[in-house]
Amino acid sequence: MREDNGRALIESNSPPRSSSFETGKVVTVAAGHAVHDTYTAFLPPLLPVFIEKLGLSITGAGFLTVFLQAPSLVQPGIGRLADRFNLRSLVLWAPALAAVFMSLLGVAPGYAWIALLLTLAGLNSAGLHAVAPIMAGNVSGSRLGRGMSFWMVGGELGRTLGPIIVVSVVAPLTLKGLIWLMPAGLVVSLLLNIQLKQVPYHDQTKAVSPHWGTALRQMKSVFIPLTVFIALRAFLQSAAITYLPIYLTNRGTSLWFAGAALTILQGAGVAGALVSGSLSDRLGRRAVLIICVLGAVLFTWLFLSSGGLIQVSMAALMGFFVISPTPVVMALVQESFPENRAFANGVYMGLSFVIRSTVVVLVGIMGDGLGLHTAFLICAGLMLLAFPAALCLPRHT
Repeated sequence: MREDNGRALIESNSPPRSSSFETGKVVTVAAGHAVHDTYTAFLPPLLPVFIEKLGLSITGAGFLTVFLQAPSLVQPGIGRLADRFNLRSLVLWAPALAAVFMSLLGVAPGYAWIALLLTLAGLNSAGLHAVAPIMAGNVSGSRLGRGMSFWMVGGELGRTLGPIIVVSVVAPLTLKGLIWLMPAGLVVSLLLNIQLKQVPYHDQTKAVSPHWGTALRQMKSVFIPLTVFIALRAFLQSAAITYLPIYLTNRGTSLWFAGAALTILQGAGVAGALVSGSLSDRLGRRAVLIICVLGAVLFTWLFLSSGGLIQVSMAALMGFFVISPTPVVMALVQESFPENRAFANGVYMGLSFVIRSTVVVLVGIMGDGLGLHTAFLICAGLMLLAFPAALCLPRHT
């Protein structure tokens, strides 16, 4: 009875899932993702500023990312609820809340306040990332890989613009200038409330989803090798996205140059995310993941072996291959569990963020103890071990 009531609540509030790729709706969902992730991308370029202002170690600064990522623990629960109830508001108001919490970092008086704001931003992010990919997938029809590419392009575009925006504001105005970036997110959420009211967030053509325990048991064959892949990839992903500005500033570059390099890396990730999902619709998810692993390892080594503009070019190619697996994995998860898309996506996102939250601290510890150059080399070696993990994924994917 309770499952039937939940189903009724969904069916009374949402149109049916589309059978074709609805470009306009997919792009709108991706645009909301872009604005949200623009704000959350403020953190990595601000880490050197917080190190100087608060006297933090690399590990202490890296630990700030944990406060942003740890709330992802609630994503499976949010996904389970999204299979039964209308949680669209979590998507519609995510840009506004991200704008408030991340902009207030500029006036936070100390480490504890920064941690609190990042935790609130992380909870907001958890809601968005548990629900919005399902909305995008349900208007992508049979081209799920392409839909997840659009979704990821939105996020990567935000993470591309975020670093250059924040350093361009902080450099002349100091941290207090962040407050002037808040209104844009508020306006975007108002627009999303107008544009996304009719976008479905749940597939109503499927039967009632099974009990969560049963669903988890059904997911083991995919999630065991996938978790290993995610964990090994997370080391290089964390090194490239979180510690690149610190690595470059430690080698004598300016904060602006380091922020610009991260922007270029993220920009290459936008291209990678757009290509990989669509390519996996044709070649298969597993084949594309293997290509990404080999490319990421190769260009990380070339990045560490070069300097100047060549190094920036290698960073771009490193970012292309490091970031590319995400839409492929998201498509794999959703297509493997059509009756539990939101729950499966929540489990994946929760695992992914928790693993990355743990790994980012481990990479920071390696950076403090061995130097970030050595840490990058170790992370590339671990990424190579993701190759056999990708081979263990189900063949049909």
